[in-house]
Amino acid sequence: MPVIEQIADFADDMTTWRRDIHAHPELGFEEVRTSSIVEEKLKEWGIETHTGIAKTGVVGVIRGQGNGSGSIGLRADLDALPMQEHANPPHRSTNDGKMHACGHDGHTTMLLGAARYLMETRNFDGVVNLIFQPAEEGPGGGRVMVEEGLFDRFPCDAVYGMHNFATLPKGKFGINKGGFMAAADEVKIRIEGFGGHAALPHLCVDPIAIGVQLHTALQTIISRNLEPVMPAVVSVTQFHAGSANNVVPSTANLEASVRTVDQATRDMIRGRITDICDGLAKAHGATIDVSYREGYPVLVNHAHETDRAVLAAIATVGEDQVDGNLKPTMGSEDFSYMLEARPGAYILLGQGDENNVHPLHHAHYDFNDEILPIGASYWARLVEQELPLSKSSE
Repeated sequence: MPVIEQIADFADDMTTWRRDIHAHPELGFEEVRTSSIVEEKLKEWGIETHTGIAKTGVVGVIRGQGNGSGSIGLRADLDALPMQEHANPPHRSTNDGKMHACGHDGHTTMLLGAARYLMETRNFDGVVNLIFQPAEEGPGGGRVMVEEGLFDRFPCDAVYGMHNFATLPKGKFGINKGGFMAAADEVKIRIEGFGGHAALPHLCVDPIAIGVQLHTALQTIISRNLEPVMPAVVSVTQFHAGSANNVVPSTANLEASVRTVDQATRDMIRGRITDICDGLAKAHGATIDVSYREGYPVLVNHAHETDRAVLAAIATVGEDQVDGNLKPTMGSEDFSYMLEARPGAYILLGQGDENNVHPLHHAHYDFNDEILPIGASYWARLVEQELPLSKSSE
C-alpha cells in the first residue's frame, strides 16, 4: 500500500528538515537548536506547543474533530552522538565531534511530518500528544520526562515509539511482544593483588592471572546458567593492568557490558558475577570489588498495543512487509521508561538498501530519506486507527 498521498506531497520538505537537523547535531540535553526547530514548526501549523520539559524536550498537542476523551502519545528522540562523521554528504555534520549516527534526525522529522498531516486533517477523535524527547543516547531523557510528570500533564492511554533499523530492508516493519530491546548494565571490576618482580611470581598475587580466569569464568554465565534459547550477552570490553615488562602489577581493572531482555535473567547474571568474583578472590588471596550499575531497563512491548501497531504498519506497507515476530535486539532504549509508565509498543522501520548499508552508530551511517513518508504515514494511520472519528462527528 502506498504512503498517505498528502504526506507524500511534502516528502521533499521532510528531506530538507531532516538534512538540516543532521547538519547541526546536538548532544543530550543540549538540543537547543533542534528543539527550536520543532517548536517553530509546530506553532507554524497551529499546534499547541509546550517546551522546557526535561530541559530541551517539546510536546505538541493536537485535538481531533470529535469530543472523545481518548488519548495517544507518539514519541521521537532529538539527540545525536558524541562521534565524528567520516562520510561527506552535502549535509555533513558541521559540529565537530557530534553526529546523527542513530537516525534521531529522521525520527524527529517523521513525527513532524505526521504532526503536519494530523493538524491539517484532524481526522480523529481525541487527543494526540507529540513527544519530542531529549537525551536518549545515555543520559536517559525518557526517564527524566516521566519523572517530571509527562503523563500527568499530557495523559496518554497508550504511548508508541519507532526507530529506524539499518539491518531491516527499506520499508519493512518489525516488532514483537514482550522483551524487545535489552536492559543495558555496566560492570566495573577492580582486582587488588600483590605486586612484585616478574622474576619472583611466587611472592606475588598476580591480578592479571586472576583477571584472565575471571574473563573466562564470566563467559560461562550465559553458556552454563541460561537456557540456550534465552537471549543475553556478557561482554568484557576493557582490561587494564601493568606498566612495565618486568613488574607484576598490584591491580587490574575490567569492565563489562551486560544485556538482557527479562528481569529474572538480569538478576541471575548480576548474582553470578558477584559469586564468581568472590570465589576467585578467595581462591587466590586477592580482593575483588564489583561495581554493577543498572542502565536502561528492558523495553517490554505490551501485547494489545503491539497488535495495534502491527495493524497500523500493515495499513501502511502491506502485510508482507510487516514482521510481527521479529527477534529481540540487544540494543537498549530509554523509551522503556515510558512503557513502564503506560502501555504501548515500540516498532522498528527498516531503511537498508544498496545505498544504506552502514549500521547504527557507524561513522558513515546516514538516515535513508526515502522512509520519511513511510514513518510519518505509519504515525498518522496509528492515530486514525486508535482514535477513530465517529460518523456523527464527521
